[in-house]
Amino acid sequence: MRGAIDAAGLSWAAAPGKPILEGVSFSLAAGRTMGVVGANGAGKSTLLRLLYRYYRPSAGAVSFDGRDLWSMPARAVARRVAAVLQEQPTDFALTVREIVALGRTPHRRGLASGGARDAEIVDQVLDRLDLHGFAPRAFGTLSGGEKQRIMVARALAQEPEVLILDEPTNHLDIRHQLEVLGLVRNLGVTVVTSLHDLNLAMVLCDDVLVLHKGRAIAFGPPDEALTPDIVSRAFAVTARLERLQPSDTPLFTFHLTDPERTWS
Repeated sequence: MRGAIDAAGLSWAAAPGKPILEGVSFSLAAGRTMGVVGANGAGKSTLLRLLYRYYRPSAGAVSFDGRDLWSMPARAVARRVAAVLQEQPTDFALTVREIVALGRTPHRRGLASGGARDAEIVDQVLDRLDLHGFAPRAFGTLSGGEKQRIMVARALAQEPEVLILDEPTNHLDIRHQLEVLGLVRNLGVTVVTSLHDLNLAMVLCDDVLVLHKGRAIAFGPPDEALTPDIVSRAFAVTARLERLQPSDTPLFTFHLTDPERTWS
């Protein structure tokens, strides 16, 4: 299986001397799901942008299957890596089927239109996400949650080896959160996803990377990376991990370290 990711000393700064991400390293085996967690401003989205080659590292390197990400042609990267972002366009003058079909673009030559194989893959993705009923609708008429599902479908149509998701459950109701997360867990590709919900990270991810002020403070299986001490440090709260019985499902609860603090 392809899709192993190695990050070595990754740093990125918007301006000299002001790193947003600094010295982040991890190795993720192919086919595993990694959650990236941390407080707002910890560097989660910046890390994801480095992984799908939107930003070039200020220092360090990202390798896929032992090959430096920036040594590969952009089209080759687009065939291997798909990204679903938080920021969705407000409108496309395209139908849902046309949006999903855009995922096949990296596999086409020149200006060639999609053939039977592309159409088959689009149909398979629409079936998998139960989106055939939306196929003829204009993208701009959809709700935020519906748009999010369409963008996940477009990413899957790329047939990526690595899928990068920035807060994939934003705008989704509980049912569709569970559907998307269940799908992600069973894709058979390497997945890197940022998550705000630590309880989801505990049950969804094989590995978790915890960021604090642009640095990695933990990486490993959820029960090692998401201890109460680490979570308390990363989020400046007092965290407690409980186990729901009889399922033994982990559940974090939180309260402010300084309950007298006032917010302005």
